[in-house]
Amino acid sequence: MTVGNGGAKRRLPSLAQLRAFAAVAEHLHFRDAAAAIGMSQPALSGAVAALEETLGVTLLERTTRKVLLSPAGERLAERARAVLDEVGALLEEAEAVRAPFTGVLRLGVIPTVAPYLLPTVLRLVHERYPALDLQVHEEQTASLLDGLNSGRLDLLLLAVPLGVPTVTELPLFDEDFVLVTPLDHWLGGREGIPREALKELNLLLLDEGHCLRDQALDICREAGREDAPVTTTAAGLATLVQLVAGGLGVTLLPRTAVKVETSRSNQLTTGYFADPAPTRRIALAMRTGAARRAEYRELAAALREALRPLPVRVLGDHD
Repeated sequence: MTVGNGGAKRRLPSLAQLRAFAAVAEHLHFRDAAAAIGMSQPALSGAVAALEETLGVTLLERTTRKVLLSPAGERLAERARAVLDEVGALLEEAEAVRAPFTGVLRLGVIPTVAPYLLPTVLRLVHERYPALDLQVHEEQTASLLDGLNSGRLDLLLLAVPLGVPTVTELPLFDEDFVLVTPLDHWLGGREGIPREALKELNLLLLDEGHCLRDQALDICREAGREDAPVTTTAAGLATLVQLVAGGLGVTLLPRTAVKVETSRSNQLTTGYFADPAPTRRIALAMRTGAARRAEYRELAAALREALRPLPVRVLGDHD
């Protein structure tokens, strides 16, 4: 494509060229970049070379071992990503205008929510939005936020607050934490447990990177515990409760997880904290100004109603 400029004509780069260059700028490796965007390596290399010819600048410094961005490439990589983001937003806007609740919706969910809420989410989408192609990605919070901001994901289901200016949170519910213990533990089955009891307990936690781990540590600090109670960790809640059943300690579970996880063993029991119990808030999160924001708000409202049978306190849109 060419454009006029005072009688002169300039060639414009194609989206394929920009996409190829942005991939190489991200991965600094032709094979990895080609795999990331589903393009053959020769085609990707040719697209980048054509972009350099079109722009009249050298974007990459190629050696036998690695690829580096030239000074011009450093400056133009950010511009290329911005152009691709805007094109993606244009296509998203067109899709939203054409027919709401159709096409693909890429939903990211944290591991400590997915097993307990996805049955409700999937049932709601199947019954109310049958034309919506829901694709689910289970990842930790940092990866989900990166995916949302890069456009890889459309909507997130996770614990908040996030404190990210580019992300708008649509609160769904608050839920209490309960104490899961072995059957013979002195706090097993009790109600009205003071938070201060956490100061003396051998508390088992998830691995680093899980927001539930950070929430548990915050609860311990609020209870007056200064040390980090980490002697044993687990990659998931299922493993965590099995460690508790084996007598290695106690743990905190959100109420939505209790029925599923404690049913795995007859050696577990739960204790309940005195009011106000420690809680977490779960929300949908979207890019601020997302083209489909009206759909996402409607989905959040429908999901709040669908979640009412669960042991949670459903919130309004502005809570």
